[in-house]
Amino acid sequence: MTDIDQEFMLRYRWFILSIGVLAQVTFATAFAGIPVAGVIMREHYHFSIGELGFVLGCMGLGVALSEIIWGILTDRLGDKIVLLIGLVAMGATFVVIAAGFVPSGGQTPGYLGLGLLLVLAGAVGGSINSSSGRAVMSWFRDGERGFAMSIRQTAIPVGGAIGSVLVPWVAMTYGFRFAFLTLSVLCLFTAACVWRFIIEIKNPAPASVRAEGESPLKRASVWKIALSGAALTVPQMAVLTFAGVFLSDHQHLSLAAISTTLVAIQLGGAALRILTGRTTDKYRNRREVIRYIAGIAGIASIALGLLTDQDSAIVLALLIVTGLAGHAWHGIAYTEIAVMSGVSRAGTALGMMGTTVFATAFLTPYAIPYILHLGSWHTVWLAVGVLSLLAVPLVTRSAPVLVRAQG
Repeated sequence: MTDIDQEFMLRYRWFILSIGVLAQVTFATAFAGIPVAGVIMREHYHFSIGELGFVLGCMGLGVALSEIIWGILTDRLGDKIVLLIGLVAMGATFVVIAAGFVPSGGQTPGYLGLGLLLVLAGAVGGSINSSSGRAVMSWFRDGERGFAMSIRQTAIPVGGAIGSVLVPWVAMTYGFRFAFLTLSVLCLFTAACVWRFIIEIKNPAPASVRAEGESPLKRASVWKIALSGAALTVPQMAVLTFAGVFLSDHQHLSLAAISTTLVAIQLGGAALRILTGRTTDKYRNRREVIRYIAGIAGIASIALGLLTDQDSAIVLALLIVTGLAGHAWHGIAYTEIAVMSGVSRAGTALGMMGTTVFATAFLTPYAIPYILHLGSWHTVWLAVGVLSLLAVPLVTRSAPVLVRAQG
């Protein structure tokens, strides 16, 4: 490669990262925005709380069912084609929902039909996670990957913040048909940007990775990182999907106050992802930081469970800490699992993480109504805290031995 090529790569990698961020923002706007509109959806669609919980988890179920497949396809077909397939297909799915699965003329669609289409949207949209992540792994070296991947992962809370405002506002002002059409337009716009600007590197630069003789799917150490991500998804999804219902029903806060709280959590989570990514690149301590985050999430959520009936300021503070911890780990955990597996298999490894994370993203809102029925909001937040702490023993203190890959 010539000096000019090297100089071009050094500049263009940040632009590639920005396109990856845009793709993740697009997915997160839908993935987070629809649940935040859950209070409105419950009213407009006449869903029970159990039906609502099912619907709000369906995009996560779709991602969980497809993520490893997309990861393997990304390693074989490349980042760009998989990104395009996912974005266009997700946009088309939202058009179908807008056309026939929104309240109209006094008629409300059933929760199963809407849920199945949201499963499909998640299944095709899940391709964005592994493909955009592999693009980042290809363009950045290991000493920068934690920072770069964390920037990419900030797209999820940033997109969530956008969705937390945009989707409920459009749904309340113009109806759910326009809300889903808005999401579709965003998908197709991002697909056009990917088509125009993404360039793939055929021969990624060498990086410090573990020898790649064995598939990540067969390695227990890789699965442990993936399962720790599942445990830490519990507080994130509990806050994302049911904090609005909790604050409305139990604390009697207004929709404006609820949206402001959730936006603050999303934006604060984005800042923490960048901070943890930058810090762990410098000190090479991704695993230790993941353990600390798990401890904070668990303790804050357990405290919330014990103090649920206290003053709103106390409840909000503990809820915000729980939500922030639930968002802070993503960049470094995704970086760690990708580096462990090597660039050529990063798509598969990221797919493994996505599978466990989004399976939990489905199960968490699905389970909360049942826990609430059997107990109370105290029980819900105590359960969230205990499950969060499971990440601590899954993440060992030191990483497996690394060797220099040949490039």
